[in-house]
Amino acid sequence: MNDFPIENLPYGAFERDGDVHLGVAIGERIFDLHAAARARLFDGVCDPGVLQASVLNPLLEKGREVWHGLRSRLQALLSDEQEAGLYVDGGDASMRLPVAIGDYVDFYSSENHAANLGRIFRPNSEPLLPNWKWMPIGYHGRSGTIVIDGTRVVRPNGQRKPSEASTPVFGPSTMLDIELEIGFITGAQSIFGLVLVNDWSARDIQAWEYQPLGPFLSKSFATTISPWVVTMEALQPFRIAPSQQAPSPLDYLRIPDDASYDIKLSVELQSARMRERGVAPVTISRTNARELYWTFEQQLAHARSNGATIRPGDLFASGTISGSDPSSYGSLIELTWRGTKPLALPGGERREFLEDGDEVTLRGWCERDGLRLGFGSCRGRIVPRDQVAAGTSSHDR
Repeated sequence: MNDFPIENLPYGAFERDGDVHLGVAIGERIFDLHAAARARLFDGVCDPGVLQASVLNPLLEKGREVWHGLRSRLQALLSDEQEAGLYVDGGDASMRLPVAIGDYVDFYSSENHAANLGRIFRPNSEPLLPNWKWMPIGYHGRSGTIVIDGTRVVRPNGQRKPSEASTPVFGPSTMLDIELEIGFITGAQSIFGLVLVNDWSARDIQAWEYQPLGPFLSKSFATTISPWVVTMEALQPFRIAPSQQAPSPLDYLRIPDDASYDIKLSVELQSARMRERGVAPVTISRTNARELYWTFEQQLAHARSNGATIRPGDLFASGTISGSDPSSYGSLIELTWRGTKPLALPGGERREFLEDGDEVTLRGWCERDGLRLGFGSCRGRIVPRDQVAAGTSSHDR
């Protein structure tokens, strides 16, 4: 079943004839918003210049009334298919970042994930720190290293301290990890839509640097997002009750009864050897966005609560989403319990953390009553730094 029925209509950006156009995914094709605006198909709904931009930011600034009007017009147009020149084959399109991302925040909103990491990093203490159930914990990341699905990820260098060493060492991370997340992109002080996020993490660098201030170089080298932004309006049929929160949140964090979303998530892994032998990727985790303790609305409310400015095009990620069952953990550090329980792959390979040549694909979708809405893929392949130095760009796809 395709990810992009007419009930979805996610927004993205793709390269066409040397220029970057905005588009909407419909089935296996892309509806070219730039060309459609030039043909004046959105007159009375949206300024043509907004849809002829190379990123979504001008549209994000317009707010919900314009977003709704544009979606309604699109559904009418795509129900009565227009001329072929307005469509591009999705398989032939080269996708680009859909948003000029200003600020990037990564939260820590899954109770299962936070508790697991507490048990791993602080085995003799309470898994959750005292503030965790009172507010969404997060950190400010680096927007300049956010990349699109399919971009290669260069193994980062960093300072780490092996347990047997008296002093730290500097070199490539040996504990490279994934984080299965969902991110939301803001519009005019509200949430426009969601993307999949893989916040790649160097756990050995993180373990040495995170005290006392938290993640820094262990996270800032790469963050991958899926190319299509699925709007909140499309996701309305999949709203559900959030996790039970105790203690009751403070007033500014109070939320509606249907503030969470039923979004199925999975992680696939394919090693270089599997690719060479034609072995398909294996699914190493399945979970659901309903496992988040803190909702997207609470994350945004907390980020704004001190007077911080939220701009159209900012990205806020949920943090790793893990369920209660080991098969639903959203990171390798949990799935292998910091390498003590390696994953078995086809052909006898084992994985504690990522090796060079490994490719990870995140997927997300909603299903109900025969309807499926998907996010597409969020992929990245690990390459060694010396390969990049020899001429292979980290942005090669």
